[in-house]
Amino acid sequence: MKLYADRAPTAIRQLVTDVFVAVWVYAWIKLGMMLFDLVQKLAVPGQKLEGAGNGLAENLNSAGERIKDVPVLPDSLAAPFTSAAGAAGSLANAGREQQAVVDDLAWVLSVVLVVLPLALVLFVWLPLRIRWIRRATSAARLRDATTGRDLLALRALATQPLGKLVKLDPEIAALWRKGDTTAVESLARLELRSLGLR
Repeated sequence: MKLYADRAPTAIRQLVTDVFVAVWVYAWIKLGMMLFDLVQKLAVPGQKLEGAGNGLAENLNSAGERIKDVPVLPDSLAAPFTSAAGAAGSLANAGREQQAVVDDLAWVLSVVLVVLPLALVLFVWLPLRIRWIRRATSAARLRDATTGRDLLALRALATQPLGKLVKLDPEIAALWRKGDTTAVESLARLELRSLGLR
């Protein structure tokens, strides 16, 4: 499998692009993690609210139980403490709900931040890179065989810009049809050069 070109300018460009893509992916994942941590900080008030609500509810319930334990006092005196404890529990629930909303928001924002740039890599860069690897691997296999050179020449006739073909020879197609070895070799070299191969 041919991962990089033989010719230095193309190979350097491919290597730089691959490194850039790796850094790009790492940077966006790191940014997504940083955004997640930043948004999670919004949950701190909810945590404090939950802690305060739970502590208040526990203390009010405890006070209500102590009042009930006093034999001379009626149980109805504990009712305000019990209902206040319920309200404090609602306060704690509100804190938990706020934390859940912040957690969901952190996940959604982080995933959206990471998915969009990674989609560029997966749907633009990666298909182009895979296509080059396949073409270069096939061309590298063909370049050493006589019939392979002929196939490379045919591919050059079919895919290379007309200007490049005319530069080789204005009659290059006719020469190739006649089986002219110089024309076949020139076309094969043109196709290999376009892929960055020797």
